[in-house]
Amino acid sequence: MLFKLFIFCRYLATGTTFTAVRYDCRLGISTIGKIVLLLCYALWSTKTNEFFPEPTEERWREMSDDFRINSHFPNCLGAIAGKYISVPKFPRSSSMNLNYKCNFSIVLMANADSDYKFTYVDIGAYGNDCDSSVFRKTSFFKLLILNKLHIQPSDPLFTNDTENCPFVFVGDEAFSLSEKLMRPYAGHNLMRPYAGHNLSEKQKIFNCRLRRARRNVERAFGILSNKWRILHTALNVSKELFKNIVKARVILHNLIRSKDGYRSEINIYI
Repeated sequence: MLFKLFIFCRYLATGTTFTAVRYDCRLGISTIGKIVLLLCYALWSTKTNEFFPEPTEERWREMSDDFRINSHFPNCLGAIAGKYISVPKFPRSSSMNLNYKCNFSIVLMANADSDYKFTYVDIGAYGNDCDSSVFRKTSFFKLLILNKLHIQPSDPLFTNDTENCPFVFVGDEAFSLSEKLMRPYAGHNLMRPYAGHNLSEKQKIFNCRLRRARRNVERAFGILSNKWRILHTALNVSKELFKNIVKARVILHNLIRSKDGYRSEINIYI
């Protein structure tokens, strides 16, 4: 079993191929593929409830408090974003997985907390879909709209406030603005330094704080990709195996963050 675990971890951590592992471990390619598939399935089936439990009101409040402390964005329950993961051209997929960069990919849609752990993932959406449309097709969005995620409706932003504000998730300009999902004020883009000149000072501060909260999911994606470097290559495997590999990496990411994760940045107040 330890030998199978070694093969599995080496394959995911180095981004190598089944052929390279074959020569190192003296096993057939089909045998290596079965080992990877078996361990991916075992990880997802046994650890999903532990690392992606059904959310409770207490857990949402803990995440909100963490965002208040670490990102200075009160009443925030998570940062939502999509990541394109390169894939080969699957049979009979036509151009459905062809993204705007002319690369074949599938979308990993995720919500992350302030400790760079994923609290929800959706894997396998077509690469030519935008983040907003992918998010609207997820089970998470449907439960959010139906108010079935056990989220408290509202709470004061600060201790001395008398007015309540709703709990929200944050995203970038690709998402649609709603009562439950906040995005930056339009016209402010980091790639266009002068695009936000028409925003007021309060709007600029809001955008800055929202970006600070949203970058948690981008950092989570960065940690995931660099620790498990198999994400840097388009694997020559079936779509079903690819989705199981991504599921296993997400579980391992949350496991490592829970065991020895740490925050290295210095909190700077505005």
